[in-house]
Amino acid sequence: MSLPNGFLEELRSRVSLSQVVGRKVVWDMRRSNQGKGDYWAPCPFHQEKSASFHVDDRKGFYYCFGCHAKGDALTFLRETENMGFMEAVEVLAREAGMPVPARDPVAAQQADRRSQLAEVMEQAVQFYRLQLRAGAGGVARDYLARRRLPEASQARFELGWAPDTRQGLFAHLRGKGVAPDLIVDAGLAARPEGGGEPYDRYRGRVIFPIRDARGRAISLGGRSLDPNARAKYINGPETELFDKGSSLYNHGPARDAAGKGQQLIVAEGYMDVIALVEAGFEAAVAPLGTAVTEEQLRLMWRIYPEPVIALDGDAAGLRAALRVVDLALPLLEAGQGLRFAILEGGKDPDEILRGPGPAALQKQLDAALPMVALLWRRETEGKVFDSPERKATLDKTLRAALTRIKDLSIRAHYGETIKQLRWELFGTRRPAPGRRGAAFVPQAPLPSTRGSLLAVDDAATGERLREAVILATLIAHPALIHRFEGEMERLDLHGAGHNRLRDAILRHADIDDPAALREKIAAVAGDDLESLFALAHVRIAPPVREAGDAELAAMCLAEELAKLEAARGVLREIREASEDLDGLADEGVTWRLTQAADAHNRAGRAHNEDGNDLGEDRAALSAHLQSLIDAEVWVKKKG
Repeated sequence: MSLPNGFLEELRSRVSLSQVVGRKVVWDMRRSNQGKGDYWAPCPFHQEKSASFHVDDRKGFYYCFGCHAKGDALTFLRETENMGFMEAVEVLAREAGMPVPARDPVAAQQADRRSQLAEVMEQAVQFYRLQLRAGAGGVARDYLARRRLPEASQARFELGWAPDTRQGLFAHLRGKGVAPDLIVDAGLAARPEGGGEPYDRYRGRVIFPIRDARGRAISLGGRSLDPNARAKYINGPETELFDKGSSLYNHGPARDAAGKGQQLIVAEGYMDVIALVEAGFEAAVAPLGTAVTEEQLRLMWRIYPEPVIALDGDAAGLRAALRVVDLALPLLEAGQGLRFAILEGGKDPDEILRGPGPAALQKQLDAALPMVALLWRRETEGKVFDSPERKATLDKTLRAALTRIKDLSIRAHYGETIKQLRWELFGTRRPAPGRRGAAFVPQAPLPSTRGSLLAVDDAATGERLREAVILATLIAHPALIHRFEGEMERLDLHGAGHNRLRDAILRHADIDDPAALREKIAAVAGDDLESLFALAHVRIAPPVREAGDAELAAMCLAEELAKLEAARGVLREIREASEDLDGLADEGVTWRLTQAADAHNRAGRAHNEDGNDLGEDRAALSAHLQSLIDAEVWVKKKG
């Protein structure tokens, strides 16, 4: 819906962003300045120890210098609470005491209907909970006792019992004045195909309420106690409230536990999740009767950057794990992956916890495999590679899997790992002494290849100068250290001198006076400090010369860090391309690499002439190098 002009601006001005965010984070009071509306905390969107998440309460915006999450109070609620836009508006409006403008009739009617369905679901949850404690629930209580689930746990997860009667719930809700259509549309009852009164969907089953991230009851799961039942577990049908592929069991509590540092564990079913939570693994979720979907993966990554998929160690569990691998490959991003705990003995988490116990399960979780290990296992386990054709088939299959990874950096790292595994499987490239066959001897590169981009290392000098400017700027403007602390902690620097300076700067980040900071640094890295400011490149740098202009210094720091990362990205891609060429060269390779070198030189000249960095030349160079790899230009062509 569209809101009146100015409503959102007034809403943002009335709401304190620090109060909204403060419900999810613990502020670093050493760095925060409440009087100025300046707040810092570890980021709630990714796991970290340093406080790189910044809230500007006066402007109403947040930004993470680690994962680059940014937005306002509405964005924060939508990202952390999985809310829709209007839901977030309504929540903030209630906090601010502002009435939300009237919505259009159709949207209002849909929202009202969802609210009605949620209320019907809540009544059903309470009805089934009462039935579990009633006389008819004895068989369910016995089952839960055999599963070692105490009453406190049953209450925590709001477990219930659906008596084996045709219209137990339906009659109860009708007696409360609930319309039959609402009961059916909530997924609680079904209409007979031949017509007649609706009948209860859940009969003779232990009931597991399913709630969304906000805690609303959206559906039910049912576990039959009849060994002859056609389905041991059933979930509610798709409704206006419930989308199986976009929901996770125990979503909200697991998200809260993961926010406190617990690792997210993904199990197969309700009882596994309940057993995990009761054993102290509170960040546990499960898909709902379907294979893991893309939307569920994205939900998991919003909770935790590297969930552990804990599956039974049998053939079915391995197949399920491999399906998740295939689904996840195109979605991978830096800091966003999966690990797999294929549990020993074909047992599920509940069985391990009831047997060997939590320590045994933790040991298996700690040994969880990365995705690349499962990918390799699928393509090699139980197979024989005793001919060039079979080896080529393996290469083709793995190459097809890697091309599905969209992130080029992750694809390159997967390629490196698989290359190493391949060498271990087939033996090293150079036969050991005494073995048959001539040792591999790379061809000497042509003169033009030796002068190509792959052999040139003078870029390191430029990187060192850029690092020097960054370090000198922080020393001249110590108030900026906290702002760029995350980037500096992760930065790879050239030489021990630069590293000593960086460590000294971060160690004394609380010093605001440049002279006092230089004195502290000189005490531990005096020679390095003197050499740094002796560089002409540093002395003429604008943020060093203009010591009073903090805004200019901040802009220059951000630009220099970005340029440094861009330049290193080019060199990483060149290095990866070089490794993929695997030491073989011919005239065609030499010519193509010469073209790449020319492109790099043109980018360098453009930077020197107008102050721009690699820019679009970098993108073109990256694409060109990737095309060389995809075309297998190192393979000798016939004719």
